Formats: sequence, C-alpha cells, structure tokens
Amino acid sequence: MMKVTSNPKVEEVFKSYPKEVKQQMLNLRKLILKTASEIEGLEELEETLKWGEPSYVTKHGSTLRMDWKEKVPNQYALYFKCTSKLVETFKIVYKDRFNFEKSRAIFFKLNEEIPETQLKQCITMALTYHKIKQLPLLGA
Repeated sequence: MMKVTSNPKVEEVFKSYPKEVKQQMLNLRKLILKTASEIEGLEELEETLKWGEPSYVTKHGSTLRMDWKEKVPNQYALYFKCTSKLVETFKIVYKDRFNFEKSRAIFFKLNEEIPETQLKQCITMALTYHKIKQLPLLGA
C-alpha cells in the first residue's frame, strides 16, 4: 500500500482557491493520488509545496506541480520539470488532447472536461520518470 505524506500547508493552499477553481484543483489532486496508488512499486508519495504550489514527489519520479493563477483566472495547470522530456513527449503522443505551455505545463480551462485516461498516463510518466527516461517516447 502506498504511503502519502502530506504537508499541512497544502490544504491551506487548496482552501485559498476561489470556489469555482477549488473543485477543479481538488479533482486534479484526487486524480494524481489515485494514479500514484495504481503504479506498481510506488511506495511513497510526498505532497508538499514548491514555489507555494501543491507538488507531488516520488523517489523515482519528476516533481509534478499544480496551480491556478489570478492573472489567468479561467485556467489551471499541471506543471512538469521543464528540463525533462515529459512535455515534449506529451506533445507528440497527445498533441490533439491537451493544451500545452512551452515545455513545462499542460493547462486546462475551468469548464473543460479533462481526458482522464490520457492525463493519468502523463502523471504516471512523471511519477516514474527516472525509470523510463531512456525509453523512446518514455514508453508511451
């Protein structure tokens, strides 16, 4: 069974989001936790804050962050380490499924339905990145 360690300050960040944003952010969090729990061999997931944003860290993974920003109020995003091959791979594999921000994020409109199956694959790749980074298209 996977162990989740959560920094109590993460909950404060979720509580600070406007009502219409909060539900989307909580849904994204739930998807990350569910996906992590389904990854074979993933024993620990740390939920913490990096740059004030909810972040998810695993032993063999690349940090995942998520946030909503007031300056672009109608969208929220899942951020990936920009020096990794994650987003460039997602752009090839899922070019028609997601909106991307450079080499660092997948962003969603607040009223958009998230393609969960594909997003779970992206989350899995991020959380296992150091085990798959040598594979063509990260094993997608």
